[in-house]
Amino acid sequence: MSCDALLVNLAIAVPVIIRFYGSQSFLSFLQYYMILGLLITIIYIAFFYLFNLYNRVWAYASTSELVAIVQAVTLGSFGTIALTYFTYWPLPRSVVIMQWAFTIILIGGSRLAWRVYVEQRKTNGCKAGRRALIIGAGDAGAMVTREFKGHKLNIRPVGFIDDDPNKQRLTVLGLPVLGNREAIPQVVKKLNVDLIIIAMPSVSTAVIREFVEICRETGAEMKILPGMYQIIDGHVSVNHLRPVQLEDLLHREPVRVDLEEVAGYLRGETVLITGAGGSIGSELCRQVSLFGPQKLILFGHGENSIHKIWLELEESFKGIPLEIEIADVRDRSKVNYIFEKHRPGVVFHAAAHKHVPLMELHPDEAVKTNITGTLNVSDAADRVGVKVFVMISTDKAVNPSSVMGATKRMAELIIQNKNRVSNTIFTAVRFGNVLGSNGSVVPIFQRQIANGGPVTVTHPEMKRYFMTIPESVQLVIQAGAMAEGGEVFVLDMGEPVKIVDLAKDMIKFSGLEPEKDIQITFTGVRPGEKLFEELLTAEEGSRATKHKRIFIARPSLVDVSALGQGIVELFSKGHLCKREDVFAILSSMIPILKRYQREQAG
Repeated sequence: MSCDALLVNLAIAVPVIIRFYGSQSFLSFLQYYMILGLLITIIYIAFFYLFNLYNRVWAYASTSELVAIVQAVTLGSFGTIALTYFTYWPLPRSVVIMQWAFTIILIGGSRLAWRVYVEQRKTNGCKAGRRALIIGAGDAGAMVTREFKGHKLNIRPVGFIDDDPNKQRLTVLGLPVLGNREAIPQVVKKLNVDLIIIAMPSVSTAVIREFVEICRETGAEMKILPGMYQIIDGHVSVNHLRPVQLEDLLHREPVRVDLEEVAGYLRGETVLITGAGGSIGSELCRQVSLFGPQKLILFGHGENSIHKIWLELEESFKGIPLEIEIADVRDRSKVNYIFEKHRPGVVFHAAAHKHVPLMELHPDEAVKTNITGTLNVSDAADRVGVKVFVMISTDKAVNPSSVMGATKRMAELIIQNKNRVSNTIFTAVRFGNVLGSNGSVVPIFQRQIANGGPVTVTHPEMKRYFMTIPESVQLVIQAGAMAEGGEVFVLDMGEPVKIVDLAKDMIKFSGLEPEKDIQITFTGVRPGEKLFEELLTAEEGSRATKHKRIFIARPSLVDVSALGQGIVELFSKGHLCKREDVFAILSSMIPILKRYQREQAG
């Protein structure tokens, strides 16, 4: 306040001197000011106080602080005009205008000087750190730069790269825009850049791929700021920076879902998730917790995986009541007990056997978990009046060639038929392979590359649809909001990706060359596998939803009695159940499947 009092008086004295110095009235105005100076100072200080100019951290001042200064000074000037008017000695308009401008300059300048001083001290601390080049001179790039400048992270930004021609030769936060993507190798070499940060969260995957290919040739370490849809709270900081991962380079655009819009049905509900310790189940736990359920029930058979996600949720979501249920979906009496105990309002059924080769060897286990387990959970949900029941399915359920796919197809039929006789909304979500999930090809390839190769691929033409774990879970939550009952929701996953191309990308990410540093070998198609997966059967077709990337497969009409009889027959075989039994039962319910299998065999 003392500093501001001096600056206010200086801002009034300077215009008076400029306007009246050398004139006869100069001494009169100076004497008049000496009389009213204290009152004028009190008026300004009072308005500064009312606008909280003394309750702000000026080291982080921005445009909002400048607006507050202008508002306070303007009202203070009006107060000064009123004071001089009622004393019958009004100040000339030129003095009033100059006084207003000088006050803003001096008061604002003093705050700006302090911010510059603080930032300079912080910047001096990281001059010897790693030299970073930031790709993207937009909002995200600017925010990351502020974070680096505001924290002693041993990283020193040296400039920006941006393809926008209007930004060339400009500066952002004092750092130059050094060129477009073509200039990256030259800039990295010239400025001894150690770290390249890709800060373009809203650009397409194709653009990210192009930048990654260029940056990889420089040998500098790469980190990326993930897409905004992955940062639920919408904030950007250096804590979100991570190494470039395979999902950043999907051969399609990621699906974006407005979770706030669709997840209202989770708030205040008791939510139960089966298979809560798995890749999809654990991510469901994280995202559901963001929307304030009344209680979250972690249902799973593997105690270690459940314990891991339980500890994570306890730490990250302290306000969400958690219940742990170690149980098997195949245990009908235990499932009924759990549902009666908690009476959930929303159920996500993610528990399943999913490894194709293993289920070919053990078809009885696939039947017990994927079919009988789904029947047990859906029956219990119907019995206690669950509002929404969402089952996780797979693209391998379409024209299945594996036991795993056939059992998941029968699970879909169970859900669709259960919806016809229940007040519960039953629905299923069908999607392809999930990058980084337990048992996916990504960790297998990573381990093989770390061991020096070779990377094993079953067939050079093997293709699969891929999605990220967050995408898959967002789709599941979206489906629960859109479901009216009996649907199978299908994601438009773009074009399928060749597994051999995926292997080559991963080898390149490791800084190695395919076939030169790491060999790729082909091992042959495994039992139950297809070269191409499908998302819809011919008879299903699809219809659009309000989300342009999500479609609904038309329900398959089957004989309910035949479905029930088939399940009983499979279950009665127990460990003697063979893959032929599974397909015989499924084909009897879906005749077109038998024709499809004959065509495939031919």
